[in-house]
Amino acid sequence: MHIFVTGGSGQTGPAVVTELIAAGHNVTGLARSDAAATRLEALGATPHRGSLDDHDSLRRGAEAADGVLHMAYGGDFSDLDDMMRRDRTATEALGQPLEHSGKPLVITSGTLVMPAGRETTEKDEPDTAGLAAFRIAGERACLDFAARGVRASVVRLAPTVHGPEDHGFIPMLIATARKTGVSAYVGDGANRWPAVHRLDAAALFRLALEKAPAGSMLHGVAENGVTMKDIAQTIARGLDLPMVSLTPDQAAGHYASPFMAKVYGFDAPVSSTHTQELLGWSPTHPTLLEDLEHGDYLTTPAS
Repeated sequence: MHIFVTGGSGQTGPAVVTELIAAGHNVTGLARSDAAATRLEALGATPHRGSLDDHDSLRRGAEAADGVLHMAYGGDFSDLDDMMRRDRTATEALGQPLEHSGKPLVITSGTLVMPAGRETTEKDEPDTAGLAAFRIAGERACLDFAARGVRASVVRLAPTVHGPEDHGFIPMLIATARKTGVSAYVGDGANRWPAVHRLDAAALFRLALEKAPAGSMLHGVAENGVTMKDIAQTIARGLDLPMVSLTPDQAAGHYASPFMAKVYGFDAPVSSTHTQELLGWSPTHPTLLEDLEHGDYLTTPAS
C-alpha cells in the first residue's frame, strides 16, 4: 500500500515509517519544515509539505494514498480546547477523501483517556471527565468514518512509549530526579502505568493499517501496568540517588507543573489482550524497566 503518514518525523514516527517500508509499503510523510522533510527522506519516505492546520494539504495527501496513518498531535497544553479542535478537524480532513473506499484510516490516541483505578480494556468507554479527555474528540471523529465506508481504527498508545532517544514522560521524570537530587513517587507509588517499546508500537500500527476491522479500538500496550515506585526505584539505583515519597501537595511543586504531578500520580492500568488476539500482535522487545537499566535513559542527560 501507499500510506500517507502524519507525525512520521517525530519520536515514534521514524520507527513506524521504517516498519512500513520494511514490510513493502510506500510512505509519504507530512513535513512542516525542511528538517522534517530531510528526516523523512533519510528514512526512505517521500515528504509532503504541509501542517495539521493546512487541511487542503491533508486532503491531497489522503486522496493520493491507499491508507492514512495520523500520529501527529500539536498545540499548546495551556489551551486544551484548541488542541482538541485541531486534532478533530485534521482527522476529519484526512478521513473525508477516504469515504466509501474501504481504505484504512488509523489515528493515534492515548490510554490515559481511560478511567483510573482499575484495569480497563478496549471494550470500556473512555472517561469524558478524565486526565486526557481532550483526546476523545479525535477518537470519535475517526470512528465516525467507519459508518461511511472507511476502515477506521484508533490506536491508544501507552503513556510510556520507550526506546532509544526517548523525550517523553520518563526522561522528564529522570531530569527532575537529577535536578532535585531525589527519585520521587506520589503516595505509596502503587499507581500503575502501561508501557510499550517503540518497535512493538510500530508493528502494531502496521498491523492496524493492514487488517484492523472498521471501528476497531486498539491498545498499544505491552505491559499492563508498571508501578511508579518500581520506576522510581530503578531511576534511584541508576543515578545513585535516594528515593522519596511525596504527598500530592508536595508533588505539585516537585514536578514540572501541577498537571505533571497528576500525571505521575495517575493509576491507569490497561489491557491489550483483545488487540493482540485480533491482530496477532505479540510484543517482543525489552520492558520499560529493562530499558531503564540497560538503555540510554540514565547515561544521557535528559533535556
